[in-house]
Amino acid sequence: MTCKLIVKDHQTKQSANLADYAAACRSFTWQQARDELAGLPGGGLNIAHEAVDRHVGAGHGDQVALRWIAKSGARKEFSYAELSRRSNRFANVLRARGIRRGDTVFSLLGRVPELYIAALGTFKAGAVFCPLFSAFGPEPIRARMEIGAARALVTSARLYKRRFENHAAPPEVFLVDGNEAGATNLPSLMEAAADTFDIAKTTSEDAALLHFTSGTTGRPKGVLHAHGAVAAHHSTGRLALDLRPGDTYWCTADPGWVTGMSYGIIAPLTNRVTMIVDEAEFDGERWYDTLSREAVNVWYTAPTAVRMLMKAGLDAARQHDFPALRFMASVGEPLNPEAVIWSNNAFGMPFHDNWWQTETGAIMIANFAAMDVKPGSMGKPVPGIEAAIADTAADPVRVLTEPGAVGEIALRPGWPSMMRGYLHEETRYKECFRDGWYLSGDLATRDADGYFWFVGRSKDLIKSAGHLIGPFEVESALLEHPAVAEAGVIGLPDDTMGEVVTAYVALKPGHAPTDDLRLELTGHARKRVGPAIAPREIIFRENLPKTRSGKIMRRLLRARALGLPEGDLSTLESDGT
Repeated sequence: MTCKLIVKDHQTKQSANLADYAAACRSFTWQQARDELAGLPGGGLNIAHEAVDRHVGAGHGDQVALRWIAKSGARKEFSYAELSRRSNRFANVLRARGIRRGDTVFSLLGRVPELYIAALGTFKAGAVFCPLFSAFGPEPIRARMEIGAARALVTSARLYKRRFENHAAPPEVFLVDGNEAGATNLPSLMEAAADTFDIAKTTSEDAALLHFTSGTTGRPKGVLHAHGAVAAHHSTGRLALDLRPGDTYWCTADPGWVTGMSYGIIAPLTNRVTMIVDEAEFDGERWYDTLSREAVNVWYTAPTAVRMLMKAGLDAARQHDFPALRFMASVGEPLNPEAVIWSNNAFGMPFHDNWWQTETGAIMIANFAAMDVKPGSMGKPVPGIEAAIADTAADPVRVLTEPGAVGEIALRPGWPSMMRGYLHEETRYKECFRDGWYLSGDLATRDADGYFWFVGRSKDLIKSAGHLIGPFEVESALLEHPAVAEAGVIGLPDDTMGEVVTAYVALKPGHAPTDDLRLELTGHARKRVGPAIAPREIIFRENLPKTRSGKIMRRLLRARALGLPEGDLSTLESDGT
């Protein structure tokens, strides 16, 4: 794919934070990024200080930091000064209850203000914050708290009662509402606590965040990040998301997912924007109304949400005006080309895809505001990031320089948000690094212009009749058909071909899963990607198994097709069966 889509908002393009990509790459250093931060008085670095307290000290305490929209539509605003005071109170609560530096504080909450206050207060106390999805069941919660040695939990009375009825809770449980046996009412503790606090003298290497990712085994991986990651969050928020002080910004991700923490809390606050937080789940009309009414300038969401908006059609978007909207970005899984083209028609500007992982902590490759967008491409490396396409089967790792070569995305270590380890799994952590590279496990190509193109996870690559086939390319071709809402492509064993390309397809409303449609989709795919790559079998499903961050779980499709163990299902949102 080499097509270009020129951004129509030329004013945004010319005034973007990263107006000259080549010049920025030549001059950028991570030390420069660190120097843009204030640091703790007397030395040290703390995420919460950079996110709120330094802005208050600079005279911006009255600016709205967080505008919360309840499910009911009611709104509540928190200024930077108010966030500072409330997070101070929470830090004092932790200290009074014996939580110390290095202890782990978990949250099990929806998108409510108490979650954001708890995160900032935990950072101030020098403890480690670990957000969990509120939809997790008791077993995933128990496993993560056991691995993370949970010292405290912040949750609601309803979730506490449902999730811990037959399971042991951490030593300290704080309820944001109500009372339950074995737990403490947080509002009463907050009311009694002082609203001043001396932030713990953390350093850039002190642990701050713990995120869990699921894998093919039943044991989730605990990914540790340090306070020093804030330099990358702040810098990439400005360069990759074009955030500017005073912007109104909406990241739709839940903080239980790494995007909801890195770019739903830290990056926006350090860049002094006003964050929109919506408690409700996806609703297309509500989202359009929020973008318009709240005058959102920068919007960051997931490809699954974009495809759901696409299903409602262009007319639904065109019934609203978005005069304040300047930049839109997407992350979570590759953004299919048709979604980029659709968004340009719907909003007058394209979504800008970017790539990163829980392990990298921050955006590594992006389509920047000043760049032309090539639909389907993840963009170019962020300044300060050395990225390559690597042959990891070679010893030592060999960098592939020819355009179009398929290899693993490899990054030179040294950026501030690089994970500091997998909790209790040092060997597994060391296996991510070889010959001076961090090996991502994601396959991609790079074109002659330096744009990276996602191919698939190395474990998802399909080997069929001598061809190496990335599922993303086949899925994108199927999604171009007007009947297809979702597509997941895997390879299934075949005695003759090695693997047969098999597609699982969910249809848009108004389309029936008939044999005629199956033939039509097969023919469509053959025209788009060729007979050697097109699926040999198409299986219709009402929906596909996805994680809560919107990623289609190809490994689960394959496991169910072959009767294999399904592995960790704790992040599964829709079952797809």
